[in-house]
Amino acid sequence: MEILVTGGTVFASRFTAEYFAKKGHSVTVLNRGTRPQPAGVEALIGDRHDAKMLLCGRHFDAVLDITAYNAADVNGLLDALDSFGTYVLLSSSAVYPESLPQPFRETQAVGANAVWGAYGTDKIAAESALLQRVPDAYMIRPPYLYGPMNNVYREAFVFECAELNRPFYLPKDGEMKLQFYHISDLCGLMETVILTKPSAHVLNAGNPGTISVQNWVAACYGVLGKEPRFIRVYGDIPQRSYFPFYDYEYRLDVSEQMNIYPEITPLETGLQQSYDWWRSNRQAVTRKPFLDYIAANFECR
Repeated sequence: MEILVTGGTVFASRFTAEYFAKKGHSVTVLNRGTRPQPAGVEALIGDRHDAKMLLCGRHFDAVLDITAYNAADVNGLLDALDSFGTYVLLSSSAVYPESLPQPFRETQAVGANAVWGAYGTDKIAAESALLQRVPDAYMIRPPYLYGPMNNVYREAFVFECAELNRPFYLPKDGEMKLQFYHISDLCGLMETVILTKPSAHVLNAGNPGTISVQNWVAACYGVLGKEPRFIRVYGDIPQRSYFPFYDYEYRLDVSEQMNIYPEITPLETGLQQSYDWWRSNRQAVTRKPFLDYIAANFECR
């Protein structure tokens, strides 16, 4: 197939571009050329909001829009596209208000989420803009993505703590649940959507189960053959100052996804792949000052 991937230089979009290229598809990426390009693709260098000349006369069997964050992003690309088949938008589970009963289902109304703020409402606007112009488009709403090429300082932070043999500062009792989805599984789901065109056009996507933050940290340490020593953090200390996730627990119903594409990478396997990639690509991860905060506020009292 001829496939257009927006972005292509960082985590989800880069992995997507290389995944489909390795499958033998002809992949074109559209980005501003500020980072190295993925392997095995054609790169169109330009802004998605002004890409008419770049895309003129081109037909794509599928458009994988990984980098649309708002309605203007969607409309800008649609204005530039000449001809295309299946359009898949990578949306987010942030479109569900935290007040809804869980697990969140695709049939529930979307709305503002106090934790995610503008990120969630902008994703809602992107979905709405797409459906107005491409009613048969597909929208995928994942929870936390992880795996190779993840430039977000999540599992990399825990790996770093494990390498340094540090104790791990854990929010409260450590029972807050998280839901993950491996980036390769996301790509497999998108490929299945393109090839089979399922009747469900809005899909939650994620591992069927959740995991406590304590067990997730333990799994990350386990990749290095280590066990964490936990120090509990209570009180009003902002969780994101020392831990890579918000103080927010939610769960997605992913039964529609499992009907379409039931393949799930075991968490231990996915974390091992994350660590193997991170060891050779540390500079690609955007570090946050978690360790500095811990040193200044917990260890120097």
